[in-house]
Amino acid sequence: MGSINVYNQNGESIGQSELSSNILKTAINQDAIHQVVVMHLANQRTGTASTKQRGEVAGSGKKLFRQKGTGMARAGNKRSPTRIGGGIAFGPKPRDYSYVVPRKLRRLAIKSALADKFQNNSIIVVDSFDMDHPKTKQLISIISNLGVSSKEKILLVLGSPNENLLLSARNIPRVNVCVWNNINTYDILWHDKLLVTQDALRNIEDKFCGKPGR
Repeated sequence: MGSINVYNQNGESIGQSELSSNILKTAINQDAIHQVVVMHLANQRTGTASTKQRGEVAGSGKKLFRQKGTGMARAGNKRSPTRIGGGIAFGPKPRDYSYVVPRKLRRLAIKSALADKFQNNSIIVVDSFDMDHPKTKQLISIISNLGVSSKEKILLVLGSPNENLLLSARNIPRVNVCVWNNINTYDILWHDKLLVTQDALRNIEDKFCGKPGR
């Protein structure tokens, strides 16, 4: 077991939270991280690029000129891919690039990414984010109190949805909000700092560092 400091919204340390050694001391599996990140990026592709084949472009199907006697190369109709305005040979068509890697590999990748952040002191645990109403200026102040630069990419990880926090963060560049069960390897690695609530941390530890079947 290990421990990590817990801060309030004013940036004051209010105690420590116990952490499983599975997160703090786990070996970082770069191969698992790579495979999951590649999968994530592939799943973001829309695959809507499309070109017209020779059967889809406008134009007559009549042979342009007779086969022999002209001194020119043989030619079919004007929709041939070799002619200007003709169809595209082997061009892209809408397709689905998405695929799924095994669940155990995804869990291992998230666990490795979290371990990397913990070992590099890139995770700050906050007791809670209490906001009575949406206020971007207040959230900027909270982030500053926690010693995080506004120029860094920041991910706020919550234990449950918080609309006030979501509305407050959407106007701040490079600041994103997610609930703990929506976190993924790519988001963990892309952001420089993770501000995690105590509830979210307990849920993450229970899910990704508990028994394999959970």
